[in-house]
Amino acid sequence: MLRRIPQLLIGLVLYGIADAMLIRAALGVDPWTVFAQGFSNLTGIGIGWLTNIIGLAVLLLWIPLKQKPGVGTVLNILLIGPSIELGLWFIQTPPELWQQILLFTGGLLLLAVASGLYIGSRFGPGPRDGLMTGIHARTGWPIWVGRTIVEVTVLAIGWVLGGDVGFGTLAFALLIGPLCGFTLPFFAVPEKAKRMPRDEVAAEPDPVASTA
Repeated sequence: MLRRIPQLLIGLVLYGIADAMLIRAALGVDPWTVFAQGFSNLTGIGIGWLTNIIGLAVLLLWIPLKQKPGVGTVLNILLIGPSIELGLWFIQTPPELWQQILLFTGGLLLLAVASGLYIGSRFGPGPRDGLMTGIHARTGWPIWVGRTIVEVTVLAIGWVLGGDVGFGTLAFALLIGPLCGFTLPFFAVPEKAKRMPRDEVAAEPDPVASTA
């Protein structure tokens, strides 16, 4: 527990900073950030605060899906948005393209590390990830199908509302999975062995490692 709580908090704050780096790189962002940007353009509310509001709205969708949030789910909603606002406050868009690419690359790598930290702490998934697993549990669809439908929908809405879709959006989609494939097992907190025969414990799969 002494490791898990700091790891969770550090991971969530770094996730928000990394997201701010991707936004300031101005090369395109992930679908959910495009969605938040679009509504920020529409309402004038900061992207970070809208990330909080959208996360809460997504969490409400867990109710019909019979998903149960964990401590990490709640803190995800509370901490990532303010961390984005903090990052946007002290990070500015670089003037040169090569600097923007460098900023985007650093943000993507930091986001992968942050994901490994907060998911690896085993305090529950973020609201968006829980939505995907909830859809899978209720419909039987493969997780990638539900994720694709949801993320294409929010990407399209955000783009219509003026969200930043570009090369970075494609790069994020292609690279974040393989990058997290390295960081999730590296930062995963080992589960305590359950009270069962030793051979059953050895055979039980690790849920964090299996997502890589």
